[in-house]
Amino acid sequence: ARFYAAEVLCGLEHLHYQGLVYRDCKPENILLDDSGHVRISDLGLAVEIPEGEMVRGRVGTVGYMAPEVIDNEKYTFSPDWFSFGCLIYEMIEGQAPFRARKEKVKREEVDRRVKDDQEKYSHKFSEEARSLCKLLLKKSPKTRLGCHCGRYGAREIKQHEFFKCMHWKRLEAGMQDPPFIPDPHAVYAKDVLDIEQFSTVKGVNLDATDDTFYSKFNTGSVSIPWQHEMIETECYKELNVFGPNSSPTPDLILDAVPEPEKKGCFPFRRKKKQSARTRPVPVAEHYLKPLSAPDDVS
Repeated sequence: ARFYAAEVLCGLEHLHYQGLVYRDCKPENILLDDSGHVRISDLGLAVEIPEGEMVRGRVGTVGYMAPEVIDNEKYTFSPDWFSFGCLIYEMIEGQAPFRARKEKVKREEVDRRVKDDQEKYSHKFSEEARSLCKLLLKKSPKTRLGCHCGRYGAREIKQHEFFKCMHWKRLEAGMQDPPFIPDPHAVYAKDVLDIEQFSTVKGVNLDATDDTFYSKFNTGSVSIPWQHEMIETECYKELNVFGPNSSPTPDLILDAVPEPEKKGCFPFRRKKKQSARTRPVPVAEHYLKPLSAPDDVS
């Protein structure tokens, strides 16, 4: 867990240097390349924070969102360090800090646990790992590790005892050997039947409550896995596109009259060439004479 946590930390450090807060740090978004090194994926919820400013937005994944995100407060880079603590905790414990593996629990209950409950640590945690997770999972960003230096908070985390054996220069240069190299012939993914779930559901009756909920969506026809992702992260609010007076866009209205074709942006586009057999042959004007009626022969 130490090696992967260190590489994720370097990735978050780079994003923060660029003024980007990730907002969706979780195991599903951490990939391994052919060499076994970490690649951070899915920056769909990332947002740029101008120097000296803050942002507000309740986006992220349930169980990994920081308390200030759940409460819709303003923040800078603090949510990433809370999610980073959740990631380290899950790599060591095998389950998230505020929801047991495969536990069926409502989103509101998970949010309550994040804000009110203290995470529990088993024998799997070393003293250094327990200390790091506790500091990263502080409820308040004022006391959370990494939240006191703005976009340079990674420097503070790198100095923790958990990373004392890491050679950061070698790690950043890709010279550290990863503990695991993926088999290029193996498939590390869900079954294709789980992946290819598309919106084909029969025998479902929607009541007024469902209609109210789905009226928030204005993103068109999307697959079931992407619907789950949007509901979980609540990012559909940012992806919605409305027309005048909050009406759906024309591409989402089945009986809408299509707009007339507009002229292309390539005025130099040539017309379709004629066949050589039907193409008129140019003739000089002095060869062209008006046809006169033939003289009557009497």
